[in-house]
Amino acid sequence: MKKLKQTINNRLNLLHIMAIEQIKAGFDNFSYVIYCLKRQEAAIIDPSFDATKALDFILSKNLKLKYIILTHYHSDHTGDTCRLKESFPNVKIISSKFDGENMGFNVDEYVSDNDKLKVGYVNLKIILTPGHTQGGICIIVDNQAILTGDTLFIGDCGRTDLPGGNFEQMFNTLQEKIKPLPDNLILYPGHDYGSKPFDTLGNQKRTNKVLLARNLDEFSKIP
Repeated sequence: MKKLKQTINNRLNLLHIMAIEQIKAGFDNFSYVIYCLKRQEAAIIDPSFDATKALDFILSKNLKLKYIILTHYHSDHTGDTCRLKESFPNVKIISSKFDGENMGFNVDEYVSDNDKLKVGYVNLKIILTPGHTQGGICIIVDNQAILTGDTLFIGDCGRTDLPGGNFEQMFNTLQEKIKPLPDNLILYPGHDYGSKPFDTLGNQKRTNKVLLARNLDEFSKIP
């Protein structure tokens, strides 16, 4: 798996002067550092309860932290955000408006569907993906990778029985927002729940039970 990760990062680096560091942050959570190899700017995606590893990585690479981007408001993804803000007072905390209003702390900038952000020369595109929460988002990175938070995992999708969840919205999100995306995107989920830590979206379209469901009735019968 380490060799595969290096191969994927080499591909991303060569084509788009960017890299994605996947960090195991405890409680089976993944945090991510997206950074520009030319400008040394970075964004942390979902600090989780403990952002120490992400912070150590940023310091080891001498990166300038520009954004903390939160895919949704559940505390297992946002818990260490305020500590990071204290360490980097100029960093912008980013989320959707609905989930941002439920964070319990101030969000600096709200994003909407199809909004774009830049980290150095790296382009981020926001996709609003309600289902796990009403204001959940996914992030497409330079048209090469997608960070899906708790919307889509390897082999499954996020729960809809937690606060802010909606079963029908999740099905519609998967059908209308996720499945039309290119197969070559590398999918990085918000939790280490699957048989592997990341995959191509194309492979998930072929194997993931929630993406294979053809209608809401089939989706409702998935265990």
